[in-house]
Parts: sequence; C-alpha cells; structure tokens
Amino acid sequence: MQGYRIDIGEGAECARDGTLFRDPARPVAKRDIRRAIHHFRKLIEDKEDTEQVFHIYDALPSKSFIPRARSLTLSERGERLRLTEGYLPDLLDDHETLRKTPKGSVAHAYCDFMESEGLTAAGLVAEAKKMGRPEYGDLIEWFGFRQRDTHDLMHVLTGYGRDALGEQCVLLFTHGQSPSPGHLLLGYAGAINMKKRVKSKAPVMRAVREAHRLGRNCPPLVRLSIRELLELNLEDAREALGIARPRFYERCHSTWRIEGIDPYDLLAPKAA
Repeated sequence: MQGYRIDIGEGAECARDGTLFRDPARPVAKRDIRRAIHHFRKLIEDKEDTEQVFHIYDALPSKSFIPRARSLTLSERGERLRLTEGYLPDLLDDHETLRKTPKGSVAHAYCDFMESEGLTAAGLVAEAKKMGRPEYGDLIEWFGFRQRDTHDLMHVLTGYGRDALGEQCVLLFTHGQSPSPGHLLLGYAGAINMKKRVKSKAPVMRAVREAHRLGRNCPPLVRLSIRELLELNLEDAREALGIARPRFYERCHSTWRIEGIDPYDLLAPKAA
C-alpha cells in the first residue's frame, strides 16, 4: 500500500516506523555460476553441510526477490507481520508455548519434527551466520530471514522428510512459491545426481516435478501469519493452502525399501 511508503531523499523507501527498505551500504547481488557450482559440489559431498546452501543462494540471486520483498514489506500486511512476529526463530523455538495448541495442530507437528531431528530454528540461523555476511537491519533483510526461517515448517506442511529427496522436493516446492535459480539448481541437479548414483526404479524426477507443481499452487508462506498458521489443525492447514499429498515422493520411498535401499541413507556407498 502506497500509504506505508515514506521517501527519505531521492529513491529512498522505508516503512512507517522509519526502517529502510534497502540500506545504501547493501551491495547489488551479482550472479556467479562458477561459485555456485563449486559450492554445489561441496554440498553433494556432505548434504548436512547447510552452509553451502547459503553460498549457492548468494551466487545465484533471484531477479524477483527484491520486487517480492518490496511488495510485502511496504504493505499493511508486512507492517502487521513485523509488529506481531518480527523474528520467527523466537516464536518457532518456544516449544513450551507451541505445545499449548490443540493436539493435531501444525505447532505440535512442527515440534515433533524438530525434536525428532534434533533441529532448532536458531541452529539454521547459526549456519547462515557462518558465512560472516554483514547485517543491515533493513526490510530486505527481514524478508530474507523470514524465507529462511520457514524452511523447516515447509517440511511439516508438505510431508517431505529430511532425506536427500525430501530436501530437494522442499527446495522445488519453495521455488514454486519464491522463484530462485538456487532452488532450481539444488532441486533438479540434486535429483539428477541421485539418479546417476543410485540404480533404482524409483520415480525421482516425477517426485521433484510434483513438488515444484505443489509449490506453485500454495500461497507463499512468507506472506502468511506464521503464528496463526501454527494454531491450525495440520490437515485443515494443508487443505486451506492447497497442499496435496506428495504421492510420487511416497512411491520413491516405497520402491527404495522394496529394493533394500534406505531412503535416509540413500547416497551411502552400499546404495551407490
């Protein structure tokens, strides 16, 4: 909404509380394909090395990121979200409060997932900070952090696990919502690598294409109230967001198990 834009000098934009949309010190992102491929290869060597993911995103900036950030942060909706849930890790890591929601809620499923995997929202933040990137405190940064901090929530809503295929499916689901060359590289190149290394009849490419399609059908989570979403019944939330069951992903897991392959240890030497 135009009423929430305030010009401070020529071309400067900020929210109603004076927070700049873009700090003048923030550099313009530039694409570096060689750097992206370098970090992708390192990620293939160790899929748990989350830091490599952030390097890939930095090397492959999305042309639509700034317009999407501007659309949300300089709107009434964005203003409200910043006031009510400005820093998501504090909300997402407060499992004691989240557990007070009714059984079967998104919050309960999220807590179950994070606790079973030994994950925290703060842990993902720590991985990102290993890069040593400067922080600017502008609206672009808030939007970027919000996209980062909803990653594990997408696992819960979609039903994709933290296995290699599940991670690639979540990334392509995310691309369906928030187009980015980094999502495409990680999702499709990762799936192709899996097909090359693991001899199987599992429909891997169908699974990742299905994830991509499901993401396009779901409204961007970054624009939703995460606090309100967590309080919803999980199945009701999936229906409201148009998130269908990931059938080809489930078929891959079933096929691998029949073939004697552990989906969660897919790229181990035994499965190669």
